[in-house]
Amino acid sequence: MSIFERYLTVWIALAMVAGIVIGSIAPSLVSAIAAAEMASVNLVVAVLIWAMVYPMMVGVDPSSLRDVVKQPKGLAITLIVNWLIKPFTMAALGVLFFEVVFADLIAPEDAQQYIAGLILLGAAPCTAMVFVWSQLSRGDESYTLLQVSVNDVVMVFAFAPIVAFLLGVTDIAVPWETLVLSVILFVALPLGAGLWTRTRLGEADRIEAFQTRVKPWSIVGLITTVVILFGLQGQVILEDPQVIALIAVPILLQSYGIFALAYAAAYALKVPHRIAAPCALIGTSNFFELAVAVAISLFGLKSGAALATVVGVLVEVPVMLSLVAFANRTRSNFASKQGIEPETS
Repeated sequence: MSIFERYLTVWIALAMVAGIVIGSIAPSLVSAIAAAEMASVNLVVAVLIWAMVYPMMVGVDPSSLRDVVKQPKGLAITLIVNWLIKPFTMAALGVLFFEVVFADLIAPEDAQQYIAGLILLGAAPCTAMVFVWSQLSRGDESYTLLQVSVNDVVMVFAFAPIVAFLLGVTDIAVPWETLVLSVILFVALPLGAGLWTRTRLGEADRIEAFQTRVKPWSIVGLITTVVILFGLQGQVILEDPQVIALIAVPILLQSYGIFALAYAAAYALKVPHRIAAPCALIGTSNFFELAVAVAISLFGLKSGAALATVVGVLVEVPVMLSLVAFANRTRSNFASKQGIEPETS
């Protein structure tokens, strides 16, 4: 692992602090970045996410996609966890904590806002960042692409009905242009660039050498994205740290619980680790761009729902790094206990 990957938790922690500081001392800079939007997608963040995804896409071998159908279990786990379990467990945890456990600490109207934000997070599985987590856990690039692509198709049809049902409303204004544009920016364009790069490089050794050179930029993109996100929401975080901690509790339980469920299912079904790790990570991570955009459009920029989705971003990065580390530590054990040939790095 490079020095960036080895100490990624440290860099992320420093990025969080840097973002909050920048947001406090240079609000005009933060405002300028926030204004660079199209269809509720921040274009600066989009470029950085593109930089994160591109190194992963270079590793996608189109000829290997036909072999993906030989491993349907990983895709089945991804879809079942993301759409039949995760949104409903997140809603249940939100109700449990904000209507029961934290009832004496939170005003009822605020509690409902936080629950709504948690529901939006739970119903928006990861699209872009999962490529980073997959890369860090040595996941199968082609299979990860398939998982994300199928997930995006399901999201187009399932996100609004599930959110509407869980919020108890009959009409929800989902910014479809945000969803479509995000898929184009975070999946289609990096994939096209990656395939073009593979064609230009030609030989496998040259492709591997190129990936090694550009891989650090994926981590730089991640760190810079964290700085910007915390710069945009740092003031809110500083003003009410107790609420941040309360919102983080159900998100933490959900994240580790969903990962354990998906990872255990993959283990039981003897799914290879290069598929099992991304399979579990894609359900744990969230499509926070969509969740934040919908929260703002439904409840407002300063709403409790919007705050809850931002807390999801704050919690997600360190949680995902810990789960990537766990997946990497259990790789050989995972393989040996399943009777699978150990995977080489």
